[in-house]
Amino acid sequence: MDIRRTILWMILTFSLLLLWNNWQTYNGKPSMFGPGLTSQTVDSAAQAEQNVSVPSAAASASPSAAASAVPGDQQAAPAQSERVEVSTDVLNLVFDTQGAQLVHAELPKYSVSSKDDKPFVLLDRRAGYTYVAQTGVVGAPAGQNYPTHLTPFRFIGQERDGNRTKVSFEATSDNVRVVKIFTLTDGSYAIDVRHEIHNLGDAPIQPLVYLQLERDGNSPDGSSFYSTFTGPALYSAEDKYQKIDFSDLDKGKHNYVREANNGWVGMVQHYFATAWVPNQGVQRHNEALRIGDNLYAIRTLVPAGSIAAGQAGSVDASLWVGPQDQDAMSALAPGLELVVDYGWLTIIAKPVFKLMTWLHTLLGNWGWTIVALTVLIKLAFYPLSAASYRSMAKMKKFTPRMQALREKYGDDKVKMNQAMMELYRNEKINPLGGCLPMLVQIPVFIALYWVLLGSVEMRGAPWILWIQDLSARDPWFILPAVMMATMFLQIKLNPTPPDPMQARIMMLMPLIFGGMMFFFPAGLVLYWVVNNILSIAQQRFVMHQIDKAEAAAKR
Repeated sequence: MDIRRTILWMILTFSLLLLWNNWQTYNGKPSMFGPGLTSQTVDSAAQAEQNVSVPSAAASASPSAAASAVPGDQQAAPAQSERVEVSTDVLNLVFDTQGAQLVHAELPKYSVSSKDDKPFVLLDRRAGYTYVAQTGVVGAPAGQNYPTHLTPFRFIGQERDGNRTKVSFEATSDNVRVVKIFTLTDGSYAIDVRHEIHNLGDAPIQPLVYLQLERDGNSPDGSSFYSTFTGPALYSAEDKYQKIDFSDLDKGKHNYVREANNGWVGMVQHYFATAWVPNQGVQRHNEALRIGDNLYAIRTLVPAGSIAAGQAGSVDASLWVGPQDQDAMSALAPGLELVVDYGWLTIIAKPVFKLMTWLHTLLGNWGWTIVALTVLIKLAFYPLSAASYRSMAKMKKFTPRMQALREKYGDDKVKMNQAMMELYRNEKINPLGGCLPMLVQIPVFIALYWVLLGSVEMRGAPWILWIQDLSARDPWFILPAVMMATMFLQIKLNPTPPDPMQARIMMLMPLIFGGMMFFFPAGLVLYWVVNNILSIAQQRFVMHQIDKAEAAAKR
């Protein structure tokens, strides 16, 4: 059997697989190289527990029992509300006094795109877009309701203390006064949120605070040729990072941890995320559910403990609203950095990203960081690549003899393959030697693809001249064209396959890969171009060394 033909077919098949994967994501299907979503069907009782619409009395003070008391947004909202604006250097927020909800969040450090320098809007409530952060208190006795995200709150005031800004709201309902205090810190996307619950009645209460994110199921604007996960997610030390697809919520399916005393709940989209992080070690109940037509929520309920008459209790939490900054997120909560999901190649992608960030501290430009990273990867693979190029040089030397064997045996494939294997054995040629480096680098290529696709640091990062956003495709398609040219040059340096079919496959590969790269992020294409150029230089060097050695042997 002709092993080289098999390897070439494997490479071509993988190329077509990449192309098909991107076509699938273009049509809204999940990526084959991203982490899969598993789900299981819930029973009717659990499903009934998720379908919440109006406030109702909790059967007990446990988080799960009070879940059905969380109001849905189908209720009529108060006729009037006030909007309160507060800003730091990294956040421009708007609160609505109806429930003291966070209904608008701009990120001035991030523009809409490289062509639109307006601040990126993450949270908002407008026609065709709903994404807000809400909180409230549940667990009231039958016939009563505590302040929720639909209760009118009063704006108490805004105060500045050093680099911190506090915004406070209050509301009273059925002898319970709730004060919400949001504390913003300059330079931080983490907001400290405190709920002070005052028992104005004459009997003890056992309220719970729910922390909720509400979002529609629309995908954010992005590339038309690749997609990333958008939807609810949560983390616990027991079950780690879990994503929940909107379609699973539509079907009443779920596979996530309900009860925990650690972790967080959040909403994830490309480059950005929001997350509620209660204090670790405090028991909570998590829920993800469909609350309306194309409207979903994820929330966690935290008990405030027993509050005696005339006394007060409090629940503290943090709210992340911002980019997927891995260092800052991991400092806020364990596992929060996992919203940057590299899929099944995380074991490779994580070190690659760490190396990239270190290189960036030295170079200060993400484009040159990619170039430097490519050089280091090439150096790491140098011994394997050198062996490959020596093998290909041998193959090229014996190409006329292999072509003669093909002409001699014609259509007798069995005898021809036997003769080829005999030639390989006698001349100590490894037919796999020229293909192994490409196969070994495929996992690194896919891992780097996810690093460049998922790292917010690439968003809007310029390189030189026409490349002003490494996360977007090359606007002039110069890099893909250079990549195709360098691939053709590499093919010319390699031995020509004696089989005409193999030769045609080799000539098609630059067109297939180049065609895909027209739609890939410029940063990824830059990596591949630099890798090709270095490969050509290394191959020429190895071939020159072989020629020198042969010339010296003839003397």
